[in-house]
Amino acid sequence: MHRHRRSYERFYTSSYADGVTEGDVIAGEDPVVRAAAIEALGNMNGTVVAIDPDSGRVLSMVNQKLALSGGAQPCSTIKLAVALAALNERIVDRETEVTLGRRSRMNLTEALAHSNNAYFEALGRRLGFEKVSYYAHEFGLGELAGYNIPGEHLGVFPSRELAANAGGVAKMCSFGESISMTPLQLGALVAAMANGGTLFYLQHPSSSEEIAGFVPKIKRQLDIAPLVPEMADGMAGAVQYGTARSVRYNFSEEPVLGKTGTCSHDGTRFGWFASFAKTDRGRIAVVVFLQGGRPTFGPKAAEIAGRMYRNLYDHNFFAAAPNTHASNGSQAQTVSVSQ
Repeated sequence: MHRHRRSYERFYTSSYADGVTEGDVIAGEDPVVRAAAIEALGNMNGTVVAIDPDSGRVLSMVNQKLALSGGAQPCSTIKLAVALAALNERIVDRETEVTLGRRSRMNLTEALAHSNNAYFEALGRRLGFEKVSYYAHEFGLGELAGYNIPGEHLGVFPSRELAANAGGVAKMCSFGESISMTPLQLGALVAAMANGGTLFYLQHPSSSEEIAGFVPKIKRQLDIAPLVPEMADGMAGAVQYGTARSVRYNFSEEPVLGKTGTCSHDGTRFGWFASFAKTDRGRIAVVVFLQGGRPTFGPKAAEIAGRMYRNLYDHNFFAAAPNTHASNGSQAQTVSVSQ
């Protein structure tokens, strides 16, 4: 009789941490948003970044050391960029069924909701590395997301395709293999999705004077306004019945669109959740990034985001007039920054 041994991945990073807010610069943050984020994160080893999608203002950044670090493998959150690329190239629309096996077919809505790897591997192979790379850079990967944010590090988008024996462009498009993405880069992209295509430089005011003089700074306009509705059902489905349904443990009053990500590298597990509240009032984009061991994964990040949305809702954030939490109404500037 042969016994099958199950192999378990060993993790060497703790999922929990104390003092993660030490050293955070908070004078220019929205106190309601910051309090909601800190309470939601608790003692998890991670960061929460909250952004006003209509201005690029960082409303709060909890655990700034981690948020501004060199980033980590994006895991399945890379599927947002891949889906936008495939839609723009007209490889699929949300109803197109992609053959995944002899008896398996799936469309974009279900693939986003359930984070189906085979579907996005197929899209990656159809796009090819050159187009995947082009769109990734267009969406802000491989460049600083912030405008003069002290301490911000750069993520990495490789200049060449992942080796074929490691999965090639398919693995890059399903797990983000060989890519390093920062919470700010992901936040800037999801904020652009929320506002219909304006990729802002993220700005993190550090004083009341900077808040008073805040002027949004546009990095570039993305031609994604017609594409986001094609993805909306899948991102909403993730929260309603898919990989991010843990959002609803705590919050279901307002629609939330999001995407989870879970993977591991060199003994550390990553959990991502990128989302935005799709409301006419109190709009906000939230990215949660966790690192650690077995308790760390995408649904846990989604649960934290749900707690944050709950806290914001209880403090009437979503009852505020539009742009109450945004900029002071100054005209946005389009700026060019050498990276």
